[in-house]
Amino acid sequence: MTTIRWRSALAAGTAAVVLAGCGAGGRESGGGESAEGDTTGVTDSTISFGTHQPLTGVAAPGYSEINTGMKAYFDYVNEAGGIHGREIELTVKDDGYNPTNTSKVVDELVLQDEVFAIVGGLGTPTHTAVVDFLNQEEVPDLFVSSGAQLWGNDPQERPWTFGWQPDYEIEGKIMGQWIKENEPDAKVGLFLQGDELGGDGEKGLRQYIDDQIVERVEYASGNTDVGPQISKLKASGADLVVGFNTPSYTALSQLTARTLGYDPTWMYTNVGSDPKLVGSLLSKFSEGKVEGGGALDGAMTTEYIPGVGEDSPWVDLWEKVWEEQGGKGELTNYRVYGMSMAYLTASALQASGEDLTRERIVEVIEQDAQNWPGPHLAPFRYSEDSHLGISGVRMSEIKGQSTTPLTEVLVTDIGDAEITADPDDVAASEPPEDGLPDAEVTE
Repeated sequence: MTTIRWRSALAAGTAAVVLAGCGAGGRESGGGESAEGDTTGVTDSTISFGTHQPLTGVAAPGYSEINTGMKAYFDYVNEAGGIHGREIELTVKDDGYNPTNTSKVVDELVLQDEVFAIVGGLGTPTHTAVVDFLNQEEVPDLFVSSGAQLWGNDPQERPWTFGWQPDYEIEGKIMGQWIKENEPDAKVGLFLQGDELGGDGEKGLRQYIDDQIVERVEYASGNTDVGPQISKLKASGADLVVGFNTPSYTALSQLTARTLGYDPTWMYTNVGSDPKLVGSLLSKFSEGKVEGGGALDGAMTTEYIPGVGEDSPWVDLWEKVWEEQGGKGELTNYRVYGMSMAYLTASALQASGEDLTRERIVEVIEQDAQNWPGPHLAPFRYSEDSHLGISGVRMSEIKGQSTTPLTEVLVTDIGDAEITADPDDVAASEPPEDGLPDAEVTE
């Protein structure tokens, strides 16, 4: 492995661009097939990515901010000269969190726009509709914004797809262990989205607290009446409810429970636990009758990247990026999520070197990404045998608009893998002074 720091790599990339402009380099400006691999979406000066996001529809609150964080960090990188002399372009298309729309817009990104890769495609039901198409077309499908195992547990079947965030099963395992150790007498109810989000979370929980679960209920995304589900949980006597659901349904579960006079302890997946967003949704859904500011006070959740308000050098970097490159509004946890994913994407491009191809970036992620520093609190699990993302979380308690850690960072894997403290202490890493990835170029 050869170490090439950002500055020297940038200089080399710039020189390569000059040579290519004089007819050297052997790559057509629009990309395409070459002897070395597929360079679709790569020119001498740009790399084009595409993503599908819910800019409208039921999942838009919060999630529609992710792409603005991604774009802000890419613009920050471009302002510094890009990566190996190329600027990163991001095309964002709205799918409304509707799988039919997702298929349409991803077709456009791949077949018409001819992007190099899809990055951060959001949603379990939505990305499920396109994951096979992307693998058939051999398009890198990087860092899906969903914790479903579909993205990473079978690289032989889906070799072009990589997860990013912790999968829901390992999150459920760590939640379940915490309950078993700290609330062994709790009667646990499960509030689950009726897909892999709920199913994988439940699978992890049951490895530790199967005997404590007294009721489970599911909701279908799009059906906003969760009265029957919350009534059933109340009737069961559940005094600790674990939710694997999206933010809108966290707010709906809180509002419905208040209406029914039901006051259990709550624990929510990271996906659905942003206190600021949930508070605003609760106020909206109640038409102002409920003040949502402290709606999740005392609820528990998990964390795998530092969030807004946390004393972290990574948050300091994200604040700088947003101030310099962001659009309207303030820095939010969803924008932090987008920046964190964009940082990993930039690291993969940096480590791929000047001769970027679709095949090359997949090889590099498998080979080295588990060693790359970044804002993630636990290591990645990437290898030839696993495309699963971040390997762990810490348990935290929500207080106001921030969180207080309840545990150290804990790591595990799917199945019966043991839960342990992070042996590499990834959470201690800090960003480079200039905020630009310094991943080693892989040979």
